[in-house]
Amino acid sequence: MNIKFKNLNKTIIKCKKCPRLVKFIKKISSEKRKQNINELYWGKPVTGFGGHNAKLLILGLAPAAHGGTRTGRAFTGDKSGEFLFKCLYKAKIANQPFSESLNDGLNLNSTYITNILKCVPPGDKPLKDELNNCSNYFDTELSNLKRLKIIITLGKVAFENCIKFYKKNYNLDKKIYFRHGKSYILPNNIMLIASYHPSPRNVNTKLISTKMMTNLFKRAKKLATI
Repeated sequence: MNIKFKNLNKTIIKCKKCPRLVKFIKKISSEKRKQNINELYWGKPVTGFGGHNAKLLILGLAPAAHGGTRTGRAFTGDKSGEFLFKCLYKAKIANQPFSESLNDGLNLNSTYITNILKCVPPGDKPLKDELNNCSNYFDTELSNLKRLKIIITLGKVAFENCIKFYKKNYNLDKKIYFRHGKSYILPNNIMLIASYHPSPRNVNTKLISTKMMTNLFKRAKKLATI
């Protein structure tokens, strides 16, 4: 593993900057969900994963309570992740159509997946201070991804918080709004592409389909020259 990422990930995993989130993770990991009652939960902040020479970054808001917080990997072990990795596999970005655990053999093609917030917040609603506390980690991930060309944000909330981050750290001043598939050039010359979140609700209501999501990934892959 790249030494910069190794050191960053160690720091993230040990982070206890946000007492509310530390308490919530502890609660989830001890009370558990019925279908995961016999499992040992990861129960710590969740780092990003994937290629350290990645040209494509896929960005969510935060780990899921019984997904990433349980398995230790973003978008892993929940319904959103099931849909996401089927599409990534179809777009030839992932080597397999599933992500179930840290040791399941998953590899990504020049792609890195992370969340703006490394801990699950109650009700999926982070506080401003929590986002501020975590922003340095996201900033370091961006700095470490030297070949990065494209960011895909999954969901409007991840999109809006990515924009807030860029406004604060990179003097982004142009008006940007969320629309699935719409792209923008960010101040550090990276392209941002907005996407609906691959949640069961969005899939079941047909707001998004496997074909739509796969096509978006194929387009990003082509633009990033992966």
